Amino acid sequence: MSKAELLERWYTRVYIDGDLDAVDELFTETVQARGLLADMQVGPEDIRVFAMALVNLVDAPNLRLVKIVESGDWVAALIEAEGKRLSDGAPVRVMGQLLARFEGDRVSEAYNSFDFMALFQQLGLLPEDALVLGMTGQKIA
Repeated sequence: MSKAELLERWYTRVYIDGDLDAVDELFTETVQARGLLADMQVGPEDIRVFAMALVNLVDAPNLRLVKIVESGDWVAALIEAEGKRLSDGAPVRVMGQLLARFEGDRVSEAYNSFDFMALFQQLGLLPEDALVLGMTGQKIA
């Protein structure tokens, strides 16, 4: 199985099927993922909690790896995530990127960038114009 296939299978198991045991199967015990939480590296247990929180924010989650590039031990992926808002079933869609280094069949290093602001706006947790407000220097309340 290619590294891209391993990654796609993992995203499906964790974020669609809710199988949090898959976290331990994909990541080394010492993996440090960056980019999920500001100024923090997170390990497997943190990733498990993070994934569980995200899965519980939407109904009918779906993920698609739009573009994948493999080079040696590295995989880069553009990820599209969709779901439905819990409150009213409105569609939610965000994009993200991942750069991961594999050791064998497991990720040993990961860098993430997801549009959480867009996610939280679509979920109604931030004002719709939060990005515009921030760009003008206004405090988002």
